[in-house]
Amino acid sequence: MNKSQTSFLAGGDPYLAPFSSMTDGQLRDPKQLVGLARAIDPEGAPERLASGLFVAESVNVIDRALNAGCVPFAVLTDRRWLAASEALLEKVHAANPAAPVAVVSSEEMRSITGYEMTRGPLAAFHRPPKPDLAALLTGAHRVAVLEDVTNYTNIGAIFRSAAALGIDAVLLTPACHDPLFRRASRVSMGTVFQVPWARIGHARDWAAEGVARLREAGFVTAALALADNALSIADTRLKAADKLVLVLGTEGDGLAASTIAACDWTVRIPMHHGVDSLNVAAASAVAFWETRREG
Repeated sequence: MNKSQTSFLAGGDPYLAPFSSMTDGQLRDPKQLVGLARAIDPEGAPERLASGLFVAESVNVIDRALNAGCVPFAVLTDRRWLAASEALLEKVHAANPAAPVAVVSSEEMRSITGYEMTRGPLAAFHRPPKPDLAALLTGAHRVAVLEDVTNYTNIGAIFRSAAALGIDAVLLTPACHDPLFRRASRVSMGTVFQVPWARIGHARDWAAEGVARLREAGFVTAALALADNALSIADTRLKAADKLVLVLGTEGDGLAASTIAACDWTVRIPMHHGVDSLNVAAASAVAFWETRREG
């Protein structure tokens, strides 16, 4: 792939691998990325991509990734979006002049990506450094924990609500899926690059360590779960808390019993017409709004 805008068929260009032949897991696998680094430049440092890559989709999402300081690796765009993407491509070049940009036909786009439709250009980025959890919690007052949420649409929607409704940070348990996955970042409208996030705890039982760590940082923890003794989300103690963590579980199973037991409060959103609960993304928006910190 040339370092300038060009049109071509997929061929064997290694810069296309993040858009075509590599899965999300492979884009985070240092061993796979050593192979990609060598394919691009056999003389270069083989570990230079070891921090990982991710793919962003659409002008808006790519722009927010750039604004957050993410470094572009390569761009692939359908020719029909070129005019609308000129300013964005200038920002890509300013962020990394070595990042190649490929401009292709719609047919070539489908052939390379395997997607029938994309919602704008695709850009592969180097993954940003992992944030320090302690630093992330410093100064935060409203935090959300996502326990084992594996639906990318829900993850993206939760981040969008978090950005809009005053959540200072989002923490992910080890089994929670990656917010930088293409669909998650697109659904979030790029807010995964605006709301700080980090992992918390270990896979066996994140809450055993994680809730204690949150408590040490001055937070009270509220588990959103169906329980007879649960507080209403409108309980004034929640909104009055200076530092509050809202813990949200995956669809279906909800939060683990050990997580609920470890938290300070159990909280539920009152329902009507026999409905027992909301989708986790919808529930997050309600919870973030009801417990928002004034001022």
